[in-house]
Amino acid sequence: MPLPQPDPDALEHSRALSRRIAADIAQAGGWIGFDDWMRRALYEPGMGYYSGPLRKFGAEGDFVTAPEMSPLFAACVARQVSQWFAHTRAEVVEFGAGTGRLAGELLAELARLGTPVRRYAIVELSGTLRERQRDTIARLAPAALGSVQWLDTMPETIDGVVLANELLDAMPVRVFGREAGATSEWGVALDDAGAFRWAARPADRVLHEEAAQALALGGVAHDARYRSEVGLEGRAWVETVGRALHRGALLLIDYGFPAHEYYHPQRDTGTLIAHFRHHSHGDALHLPGLQDVTAHVDFGAVARAAARAGLAPLGYTSQARFLINCGLLDMLTDAAHAAPRGPETVEQARRLGAVQTLLSEAEMGELFKAIAFGRGLPDDALGFARGDRSAAL
Repeated sequence: MPLPQPDPDALEHSRALSRRIAADIAQAGGWIGFDDWMRRALYEPGMGYYSGPLRKFGAEGDFVTAPEMSPLFAACVARQVSQWFAHTRAEVVEFGAGTGRLAGELLAELARLGTPVRRYAIVELSGTLRERQRDTIARLAPAALGSVQWLDTMPETIDGVVLANELLDAMPVRVFGREAGATSEWGVALDDAGAFRWAARPADRVLHEEAAQALALGGVAHDARYRSEVGLEGRAWVETVGRALHRGALLLIDYGFPAHEYYHPQRDTGTLIAHFRHHSHGDALHLPGLQDVTAHVDFGAVARAAARAGLAPLGYTSQARFLINCGLLDMLTDAAHAAPRGPETVEQARRLGAVQTLLSEAEMGELFKAIAFGRGLPDDALGFARGDRSAAL
């Protein structure tokens, strides 16, 4: 299916960023690693996809996240956070807050549960997103807006709950190729017309060893032809947050697999995917600055990074099971009983459809996972009470 065409202003925005990246490629000798290219395309100050002024989330953007689909998602997360607040400070640090929808609904639900937040910190560099988050929270939880603050960097010490929904998938990854036992790194160069193109060079020792370990975990033959990614930056982020977490929990919700599924012999072209105007496609180098570029998360590697930081595992399961454990079906039943009797309305049908998307194995319910780690907390997290898959990591 052909991709939509960007408007002239957006196209010029992408061309300006492309010229800047192309100049850096030329200065670097004609090649940069894909992780460097991805970082520039997504986070170049004022121009990257996440740091620029363009609308990214929701019906007018490029994709819809779980908090945008149904307020029941935030209500379920609130129940898990509320349980943890019994053992740590009533503080939340959120990374990748997007539109602020999760923050706003979480703040309102925590207050309703009788466990209001004392401080809600959002780590956000984009001024555009900060304004949108502030507006969303003011609309959804006006009484709690005074407890919200925006940070440029991660706090040095965290005592509370750290949240990140669909954050790790957007962190730059290194791309490797394997053929006849030799490992290469795929990066970005320029063709004769100055357009971006994929190009490979021999992998360094770090990437070679990471690729070898990953493919061994997946059972890929040594001489097989294979291409995939390793999320070194995501692991480093988890380890950094873990070391800053003095007492509390880290809850991550994202799409991905444990290593033996991520690096399955049949998943030999990797997991990179781009999102543009609600179209998912495989051309990661298309329209830098205008489209999201993501890779699935290796949750086994995430768990090992958390362990290196001294965090204890609290659970790992599918998004569907996490939400059900946190009471989603009961909330849905209560909402149905509270609705006016009579024929189903369009709004009721929409709400039910959103919940089905969150839970369905064919949609977000199985592909997305929840994983949590903690320090100084009991191992009784509500969201992982049933269906914990930690043994599979």
